[in-house]
Amino acid sequence: MREYKLVVLGSGGVGKSALTVQFVQGIFQVEVDGQQCMLEILDTAGTEQFTAMRDLYMKNGQGFALVYSITAQSTFNDLQDLREQILRVKDTEDVPMILVGNKCDLEDERVVGKEQGQNLARQWNHCAFLESSAKSKINVLDIFYDLVRQINRKNASGKEEGEKEIQLRPALKTPPLQPLQQL
Repeated sequence: MREYKLVVLGSGGVGKSALTVQFVQGIFQVEVDGQQCMLEILDTAGTEQFTAMRDLYMKNGQGFALVYSITAQSTFNDLQDLREQILRVKDTEDVPMILVGNKCDLEDERVVGKEQGQNLARQWNHCAFLESSAKSKINVLDIFYDLVRQINRKNASGKEEGEKEIQLRPALKTPPLQPLQQL
């Protein structure tokens, strides 16, 4: 069974924990496209101010949900820096990622238009985009399933993350070790 490390990032109060709890807490086994998957979902709630911890999550994560609240423009604006940090830590542009506009049940309080999310996703190399509501259970499963599918596509087209091709080279000839002389 394949294991997937998914990281949920975003500003405080956007609903990262609510999405994670609505899906599952901790490690959970699901079936995506007929394949059994073990998902380890890392909810970064409460760590917004700890950059070192966030770097560690980014280094170890395989797929990332970047979450903002449709009711708070600043949470949307914060995501550009988070994405750049992920790309810097991963040292590649090819990172499974989904942009998530959460709290879509609060349409009356909306300040970030759906088009803004769609446009940002297009700017981010056609990143996946969804609007969700943890409260109303809208698109919650789709967020995590989409990340698993992206990771599978990436792995099918190249090496597993962390898997390096090893090339054997002839060993250098070194003289045999001499026994130590006692003083």
